[in-house]
Amino acid sequence: MKHWLMKSEPETFSIDDLKRKRVEAWDGVRNYQARNFMRDVMKPGDKVFFYHSNCAEPGIAGLAEVASDSYPDPSQFDAKSHYFDPKSSREDPRWMLVDVEFVKKLKRVITLDELKGHAALDEMLLLRKGNRLSVMPVAAAEWRYILTLE
Repeated sequence: MKHWLMKSEPETFSIDDLKRKRVEAWDGVRNYQARNFMRDVMKPGDKVFFYHSNCAEPGIAGLAEVASDSYPDPSQFDAKSHYFDPKSSREDPRWMLVDVEFVKKLKRVITLDELKGHAALDEMLLLRKGNRLSVMPVAAAEWRYILTLE
């Protein structure tokens, strides 16, 4: 089992939205490295930190679990979608996604600023300067440490 952090802007899709829907396709990822994580590495049962980004208080808002193997992101084929990719085809899809299942909403958001204040997380990919990935691995030790902060 692996651990992940997946970012979403809460005004687009929040932990409360996932709680309401229970399971949701993690669509719209248009970064090759993030796509490769979903396509090549993520497996059902992997644990996920649900991270609210690009908001007043960015941070980890909840827990989720990978609920499916990867499959083609249908938004890449929809000309009306913001995520349409004219270079992708059903025979050779460029973008993949996984389904994510709600586990729990944290009692409070563990903010980015708070995460930055813990030496045990100094090597965390999220905290590296210039990192903008929307899907990233989390080391098992980082996962366990962050869970103690709730």
